[in-house]
Amino acid sequence: MTLTGRFDGTQHTLVLTRQFKTTIDDVWASIAESDRLSRWFGTWTGDPSTGTVSVAMNAEAEPMPAVPYEIRRCEPPKALSVRVTDEYGTWSLTAELTAVDGTTTLVLTQEDVDAETLEQTGPGWEWYLDRLVAAVHADRMPTLEDFETIHAPMSREYAALVQPTV
Repeated sequence: MTLTGRFDGTQHTLVLTRQFKTTIDDVWASIAESDRLSRWFGTWTGDPSTGTVSVAMNAEAEPMPAVPYEIRRCEPPKALSVRVTDEYGTWSLTAELTAVDGTTTLVLTQEDVDAETLEQTGPGWEWYLDRLVAAVHADRMPTLEDFETIHAPMSREYAALVQPTV
């Protein structure tokens, strides 16, 4: 498998894209509704109107404690931005959706990516987004074994995206 992400080393921004043969509302539901999000990433609890929900990831090898996600922008069904700080650092994520002729495109952007962690971050998002595609299209869900054999080897390609700054 070839990586799909792009990295802007000047802006420290990782961008990944996926396309879906379904409506924008269907993809939105898969990233914004807890029961649909649980199929590929985790669940959230709380009241989004407060600006924060608690998210517990459920696809990892070990149980992960729920952590607060700050909702920075929510424009259904087109954009969702969140910020979370967990044991791995602070993550600023934006999912933007567009739809044209029955195809919905999701662009996931992670800001402030430490170039030294890109070789882990990139393959991780490739795996999660492949899980999102599988959840939306009711395909076989990528497993942790798939991560190890298909996605983790992408780390070399992601490391190569880091350009020295002058």
